[in-house]
Amino acid sequence: MEKPNLSYIHKMSGGDKAFEQKLITIIKGEFPEEKKVYFENSTAKNYKLTAENVHKLKHKISILGFERGYEIAVAFENNLLEGHTALQDEFEAILTAITNYLQQL
Repeated sequence: MEKPNLSYIHKMSGGDKAFEQKLITIIKGEFPEEKKVYFENSTAKNYKLTAENVHKLKHKISILGFERGYEIAVAFENNLLEGHTALQDEFEAILTAITNYLQQL
């Protein structure tokens, strides 16, 4: 499995450390709440809202260097819109990896 990293943030910042820290702070603040809402909607089997949660989360997945993870998120979002949960385990493994990574930053 891919591992989260800050490569994209470093490229985007052009070396501006203040910008990098601001973006990391935003992600660390938003990600836990977005993940919580995702799990609430997923548990309730509200696939449309869960798909919306995945849509929000997939951008953070991409920013944190998950190229394959982003593809999984896109496919999972589409699956949810069609009413099924294929790729849920893979998506949730990505969320766990990001949670663990953000706790170390």
